[in-house]
Amino acid sequence: MKALHPGLKVLLILCGFYLCIRYLVSPPLPSSMIFMYMSLAGVGAVVYLALFYDLQQTIVQPLFAFFGGGVSGGWRLLRMIVWVGLPAGFWGYAYQALGTPTDPPLGQRVIHPAPPGEFAGLSNPFRKEEREEMHEHIEEGKQIYYRNCVFCHGDHLDGKGIFYTGYNPQPANFQDPGTIAMLQESFLFWRVSTGGIGLPKESTPWDSAMPRWETMLSEAERWKVVLFLYDHTGYAPRTWE
Repeated sequence: MKALHPGLKVLLILCGFYLCIRYLVSPPLPSSMIFMYMSLAGVGAVVYLALFYDLQQTIVQPLFAFFGGGVSGGWRLLRMIVWVGLPAGFWGYAYQALGTPTDPPLGQRVIHPAPPGEFAGLSNPFRKEEREEMHEHIEEGKQIYYRNCVFCHGDHLDGKGIFYTGYNPQPANFQDPGTIAMLQESFLFWRVSTGGIGLPKESTPWDSAMPRWETMLSEAERWKVVLFLYDHTGYAPRTWE
């Protein structure tokens, strides 16, 4: 039985190595890492052939005979397939790369912008009430919340109301310590009052679906809702002190 040509043997090993790292490794490797591994394997193959074989006989002459017309029979058919397949493969790759739609990069957006001047420094007028009156205001805020806000922000104020899956971004999770626990009451009052449409330009793009509650709720009702949010979550509003 005729021994396999060393150059062809090395080529088959490289193809097998590529198939292994491309399809058998889990999780899948990124394309850049696969390219790096194949480059190193290619260099190693050339070094191996140079150390143990004559490069002129193992690489240069076979390639010249294959692409220069010095082969016949089945090799000639394979050469025709290579001549047609290589340009077609490059064309297909370029077509796919150029035809894939790309989204524009997102610009920097301020998550918690500064409220307008008329809202900055406001304080909740109901927080200064006596304990029993405070409890009444919180109960009123609770009723207002569950009549208007529960459908998006949820029964547990975790942002998982019955409609939350239909929004992107999803409603705020008030139980998260990264939301109202980091904010002043005046900020919440502003966001509740003006809704998504009231956000400044530095916070766009922002597809907030929250309506302008100042057109539907009185000022007192909005402050009571804010009071309820802090009481129910157990967080204290952030203050300058």
